[in-house]
Amino acid sequence: MQAVTLGPEGTYSHRAASAVADEVEFRESVAGIVEAVASGRFPRGVVPIENSIEGSVTETLDALADHEVAVVKEIVTPIRHGLLAQGPEFTVVASHSQALAQCREYLDAEYPSVKLEATASTARGIQRARENPDVAAIGHPDNADDEVQVLAEDIQDRTSNATRFFVLAPVSDRSEAGGKSSVIVYPNANYPGLLLELLEPFAERDINLTRVESRPSGERLGDYVFHIDVSAGLYEDRTQEALEVLEAIAEDGWVRRLGSYDSEHVLY
Repeated sequence: MQAVTLGPEGTYSHRAASAVADEVEFRESVAGIVEAVASGRFPRGVVPIENSIEGSVTETLDALADHEVAVVKEIVTPIRHGLLAQGPEFTVVASHSQALAQCREYLDAEYPSVKLEATASTARGIQRARENPDVAAIGHPDNADDEVQVLAEDIQDRTSNATRFFVLAPVSDRSEAGGKSSVIVYPNANYPGLLLELLEPFAERDINLTRVESRPSGERLGDYVFHIDVSAGLYEDRTQEALEVLEAIAEDGWVRRLGSYDSEHVLY
């Protein structure tokens, strides 16, 4: 199967995508990946959704709200960051903004005066380090080669660092079977108790919420889109009942069922 994910070759997204596809192509942004799947150009896309240190990936949340796609699998993988460079002397550390944030304590302690440069992906940062001896990069240690060497390994702030990835598919591939489900709710309203109204239907039916995230709708100040993950399948009566309540609350907006899926843990 073919999949599209964040590139270039060597990103953590590439590693996750390799678990579900034998042919992987790349885009420079999450929005580009989601759009490529929504338009039918690719049968699968792999995007980061949440990191155990830095939380949700807002670019992914916004892209999922902007396009009609399905989530068909969750991949969880530990993140091992290394510091790579041509040599021990450098003035810039380049990597994806999430990777830089996940290694904040190490960088503050060991390289407090270096400039941090955000790149489109960890692999782009390593590419910068290969091109410029004044630049170091943060990425998986396996990206070391004849041009860049590993100066330090496991530099992430927590050894438990892990990232969840969503495997995306066209809406026609959406499933109601799985141990987890994701939905997006746009109530198109703002009043006291709104969030409580959105969450109560799950609590009343003993459905565990594993993630609740709000993002600005972009329509006006104080107007939000809610991303909700639950430990239940869409096939379950209790889930269907809860979503019917949400749809009534959001009658002036919309409720998008991304689908149900199972989780796969992949080690590298």
